[in-house]
Amino acid sequence: MTTETSAAPTQLIAKTGLEARLAIRSGRWSGHTSGAAPHFVQGNVVILPAALANDFLRFCQRNPKPCPLLAVSEPGAPGLPRLGADLDIRTDVPRYRVWRQGELVDEVTDIGALWRDDLVTFVIGCSFSFEQPLIDAGIPLRHIEQGRNVAMYRTNIQTVPAGPFRGPMVVSMRPMTPANAIRAVQVTARVPAVHGAPVHLGDPALIGIADLAKPDFGDAVDILPGEMPVYWACGVTPQAVVMEAKPDFCITHAPGAMLVTDLLDSELAF
Repeated sequence: MTTETSAAPTQLIAKTGLEARLAIRSGRWSGHTSGAAPHFVQGNVVILPAALANDFLRFCQRNPKPCPLLAVSEPGAPGLPRLGADLDIRTDVPRYRVWRQGELVDEVTDIGALWRDDLVTFVIGCSFSFEQPLIDAGIPLRHIEQGRNVAMYRTNIQTVPAGPFRGPMVVSMRPMTPANAIRAVQVTARVPAVHGAPVHLGDPALIGIADLAKPDFGDAVDILPGEMPVYWACGVTPQAVVMEAKPDFCITHAPGAMLVTDLLDSELAF
């Protein structure tokens, strides 16, 4: 595991998913994971009581763009063998958000003290997983260049309800030239397990975004002359849905602070 020489590094540097998780588990990293462990799949995390698990599973099945499922745990099991042999969901996410009755009540780096035998973990594909393929295709990503989290916005695009779960889709935005945007559509369409192709390009007002300089989650980035904003469905959508559904208890990842798995992005492409 290597780190930047700066006293305040802006990016987790790790070669593999396990390296990233060990740095997170040990407390050496609690920031965003954009750019970490290139070619290793990252996932959004939602942890719910088993009584709500079937409804949320149906919600994901009905909304595969923002909620492409990578794995679902057994109740009370902290491991997800499909995603990594040495993986503990209680310690391996940089920052967790704790929700009660739909309100954010805490943000922590370890949920061992909150763990219960009835909790079911859902891991949802993350757009960070297609960023290295975009870079490999010669498409620069502004938030990585600037050492920032990706910008994320609530939209007026409504998800398909399931049980108590309903609400707006959240999107992530990356500015690109028109030529790079076309290439990005081609690259990301091959990986539906991590959101696939964009859901919108261009005018933010058409999907209910008032000001690109004020993201709902993450960090604003510069949009240069000749560039357009390109929007992908985002796995932070469940957090907007949790606010609407108001479950008694829920844990999610903090936006941009993902679970880094042992899956390779090449395993998800078709």
